[in-house]
Amino acid sequence: MKRAFAFASRNITELLRDPLGYIFCFGFPLIMLIIMTIVDQSIPKGSVTVFHIENLAPGVAVFGLMFVMLFTSLNVSTDRSGTFLMRLYATPMTAFDLTAGYIIPMLIIALIQCAVTFTAAFIISVIVGGTLNIGGILLCILTLLPSALLFIGFGLIFGVLFNEKTAPGTCSIIISLGSFLGGIWYDAESTGGVMLSICKCLPFYYCTRSARSSLSLDFTAEGFVIPLLIVLGCGAAVTALGSFAFSRKMRADLG
Repeated sequence: MKRAFAFASRNITELLRDPLGYIFCFGFPLIMLIIMTIVDQSIPKGSVTVFHIENLAPGVAVFGLMFVMLFTSLNVSTDRSGTFLMRLYATPMTAFDLTAGYIIPMLIIALIQCAVTFTAAFIISVIVGGTLNIGGILLCILTLLPSALLFIGFGLIFGVLFNEKTAPGTCSIIISLGSFLGGIWYDAESTGGVMLSICKCLPFYYCTRSARSSLSLDFTAEGFVIPLLIVLGCGAAVTALGSFAFSRKMRADLG
């Protein structure tokens, strides 16, 4: 694990040097939080919408995690396009060390991102008279960790399969699908019918559902337990698949 943590330290340094990381991973979610709150304040009082800060904050947190996926794929694909990874293959580092070295820093970034998002959401809640509480926020951040692992796993897969020019475009497709079919910007439950059925076929819906339920301290099986278990399972499966793809690519590059 020492080698994995040493590699993770290098990756964190590279991420901190990239100004786009601050814009997309931190700035963009905060901007969406503010804009959607303004939209919510323009809606007649008494209307229940996903733009209320109690519903909006978890959705924006999930939305922000999708950009963690983007930068995971960029980090992996950029290292693959040069000779950096090839040099690492010649060292005693294993495929586990390398994949853990990519996953650990992105989990740290995801935690910081969630903390920043919910700090801003709490301030907004105080201003607009919302009902966010510290306990629900802390629980929601913990609940979002499996979602973070899911998106990091997707980023790892795309980084292995595509180059640094193609990977961002592929991630953009997932970001669009995840935002729409995850029910981030609308109430998926109220749509019903075929639309809700499609949403329930993908893990993004359960990321948003479990996050919103944890923030509101709704621990029912349908609202929290089952969605969280689905996200946990999908996150573990996608991460395992990403690690497998990386190790296969590593063996192929070594000839």
